Amino acid sequence: MAILKIACMGHPVLREVAHPIPPDQIRDPGILRLVADMIETLAEYEGAGLAAPQVHASVRLVVLAAEEGAAPLVLVNPELTWLTGDRVRTWEGCLSVPGLRALVERVAAVRVDAWNEAGERITLEIEGFPAVAVQHECDHLDGVLYVERCDPRTLTFLDELRRFGPPGGRSDDPAGSGDDEAEPDPTPDAQGAGAEGGPVADRLQGLLAHPPERAVPPAPDRRARLLRGRAVLHEN
Repeated sequence: MAILKIACMGHPVLREVAHPIPPDQIRDPGILRLVADMIETLAEYEGAGLAAPQVHASVRLVVLAAEEGAAPLVLVNPELTWLTGDRVRTWEGCLSVPGLRALVERVAAVRVDAWNEAGERITLEIEGFPAVAVQHECDHLDGVLYVERCDPRTLTFLDELRRFGPPGGRSDDPAGSGDDEAEPDPTPDAQGAGAEGGPVADRLQGLLAHPPERAVPPAPDRRARLLRGRAVLHEN
């Protein structure tokens, strides 16, 4: 496995609509190597999620961090369906847009239809933080960055957010969201990680009730705490 270079805002790959991966090619060595490298990269940056375009691969592949002891969740060609009209506003960041945070409004619960790295069709119903994270990641597959969806009045550098708090003294809860740099609070311990046992760790419960078997070895446990919430997995 290898740690891959992150594409930053301004690189053309982040504006492309990523190509689907044919299901019969998911088990090809090149795809499995990309999955393994993305898992290693996600662990290195202690992120909540990573999309293939962020590592200069324009294919529809997403990796999400899992709870402690569980393998990362791999989604190939994910398709989202809104399950509610309810929306949540959370602080988001992104490894491809380093050093910035902003409030973004997203749907509170979604269904995800995708393939896993074993080439199996899966369906998940997700709410809360994982739902926000998967929406953020799937935006990357369509060439969309969170800064295009954010409330521009809340866009701030992380240092200023730590120093002065939410822009304009807004009362929005700065707990958890987003992708690779999902921010649990204004003073995280690392990019997107958040202090273990801190406010977000207390809020986010469970993860996948029935995680699928993994064709790729799980990444180190040190970042497994990042994606927690409720999800139910059904294999078709």
